[in-house]
Amino acid sequence: MTVDRETVNAGKFNPKVSLPYQLRLKDFEIAMQDVYDFFYDVNNLLLGRGLHRLDDMLRPAAMSGMISDMLTASMARHARSLVENKHFNGHPDLVVQGIYPNNSVRSGTDGVEIKSTRKPGGAVDTHGAREQYMCVFVYQTDHATEPAVRRAPMKFMEVYIAHVTENDFRRNARSELGTRTATLDRAGIQKLRSNWVYMLDR
Repeated sequence: MTVDRETVNAGKFNPKVSLPYQLRLKDFEIAMQDVYDFFYDVNNLLLGRGLHRLDDMLRPAAMSGMISDMLTASMARHARSLVENKHFNGHPDLVVQGIYPNNSVRSGTDGVEIKSTRKPGGAVDTHGAREQYMCVFVYQTDHATEPAVRRAPMKFMEVYIAHVTENDFRRNARSELGTRTATLDRAGIQKLRSNWVYMLDR
């Protein structure tokens, strides 16, 4: 038994989207397909050994973090002017080549922050409200189909990118053990959604 291979639907990209830093729709398509191919290879290996799919083993936060890192690395390889931020846990994830010394900055403004989430519409928590280009990949996973070996592969449903400012965020209440986060407010989400990159019919 093998899992299905997911492919990006090239007809679902927005030809009118406004993209910063010389990004191309093809950069998004290749990055998304790289993630699909990774899950296809890994899940076939795991199932072949009688183990769970990676989708079923990872907690949602870990899954989102891994997908974001993979998208960042792939887009950095193909984008014309963006590279990975070499600062550990630096912001943004992708920076403009040559702007910062050694392409490393703890907190910069010239680049794109990459996020992924299972929340439709792209409302994703961040570690702080700041001016930035934010790119959000929305994906879905199948955890219901039985038997588990027949579950559909992870699929990207929506992609958005927009320039947002501190005023586009609302600060979230912090619990005693939690860290402070911020999420785009209603106007900020509308700004993000108005510049959609990719949209599959639900």
